[in-house]
Formats: sequence, structure tokens, C-alpha cells
Amino acid sequence: MTSNPVLVASQVKVVYNAGTAHEVNAVKDISLELRRGEVLALVGPSGCGKTTLFNAIAGLIPIQGGRVEVEGQQVDKATGHVGYMLQKDLLLPWRTVIDNVTLGLEVRGAEMGSARRVAMDLIGRYGLSGFEHSKPASLSGGMRQRVALMRTLAFDPAVILLDEPFSALDFQTRLLLQADVARIIKEQQKSVILITHDIGEAISMADRIVVLTNRPATVKVVHDVDLRDVRRDPVAIRTHPAYQSMFTQIWSELEIR
Repeated sequence: MTSNPVLVASQVKVVYNAGTAHEVNAVKDISLELRRGEVLALVGPSGCGKTTLFNAIAGLIPIQGGRVEVEGQQVDKATGHVGYMLQKDLLLPWRTVIDNVTLGLEVRGAEMGSARRVAMDLIGRYGLSGFEHSKPASLSGGMRQRVALMRTLAFDPAVILLDEPFSALDFQTRLLLQADVARIIKEQQKSVILITHDIGEAISMADRIVVLTNRPATVKVVHDVDLRDVRRDPVAIRTHPAYQSMFTQIWSELEIR
């Protein structure tokens, strides 16, 4: 990992219904950097503006102040510079696994033979060989989220945004998928921002954790996660002596109302 950031957000401000009686300040003067190959987790009180910040980074909503740059280019609209993986997998039920993985490439006009080769490589490497022609209804929740991640990886975005991608899963599946996704991200050398309400998930997956304040969100504190001797093992990391102290510290910093 290098210190050269792939994403820079500088004093980002987002206001809904600006200039009206219903004006809502959602995000206020947020500045952060995402380093190449890093997983950066965002935690904060519910409704503080985490998803709003994601939408601004993705260029899906305008910002009223500040600047977002990805690989040195200013973001002012959705241009495919980020991959966005949500809590819901949003797989198309009438398409097979391979056809769901290739969907983003297809929309971008990629040559389909090449797109299918990319998809088959991802399917083979990440545990879904034999399911390439299956429909989503026949897959478990964890398998569906793997397909959603492969679909995101297939078009090789500069930055991947993960918006609570495991929260709908049972605890056991969530732990296993956290480890799987963290491993896949590192193998693919991707730069990732993760939104989560689960402090343990943030500690388990992230290199750094950004704690946000209540709305309007701003950065309260940033923690380095230095648990490399047990990294990516969801059980071992929760028994590490530093885990509980970091969990307690971050919990104390959240402004839960």
C-alpha cells in the first residue's frame, strides 16, 4: 500500500432543499483520503449522513461545497469511477449468475465474449464454480452477495463503496462473508470505503476507521487499526486483546441519541 490517495474529499458539504424553509444540512465540511489498496470504514450514528456522503462521492447527488476527486479527477456526476455495493444485492432474478456478473460490463458496451471471460474468472476464483448458470433464487444470501461483489469487481472501478453489504445476513454468514470479501478486496488490490453500523465489522475489515458525528456529519476522529497478526480472521480478531479496547473507545465516541 502506498500513501498516494486514490480518493480525496475536501470540505464536502451537502444540503438538501437548499434555500428553502425545509433546508437540511446533511454533511458539513468532511475531509478524508482513501489510500490505494486501503479499506476505510465509516461509522456514525444512524441517520448522520453516511449514505449521503457515499452518494456525493459517487456523483449521484450534487454537493454545495468542497470537492471530491478520484484519481485526480473532480467528481461532478456519476461516471462509473466507483463501484457501489448495497445492503440489497439487487440481482436480476431472470438472469443467471454469469449474466448478473457481466451486467455492468454489458451496460458499458463491453464486448460480451471478453465480459464473460472476466465473469468466469471471478466465479472460478471466488467459490461459485458450478453455479454460473443458476438463477439468484437458488442461491443463499451469502452467495448472492458474492455475485453482487463480482459484478462490482468486473468493470474494475477505481474505488468500491460498500454500504452495509452484510447487514441483512445472519451472524454466522456475516462473519464468513466479511472475511471472504476482505480477502477478495486485498487480492484484487482495491480501494474501498465501507459503511457499517457494526463496530466489530469495521475493526475486522478496515485499515482505518472514521468516526462521524451526528447530522450534519463531520469527521470526529480517525483510528488506525493495527491488528495485522490476526487480520481477516473474523473469530480470532474478536479475541485479540486490542479488539475490545478499540470497540469500547469507538462506542464512546459515537453520539448515540
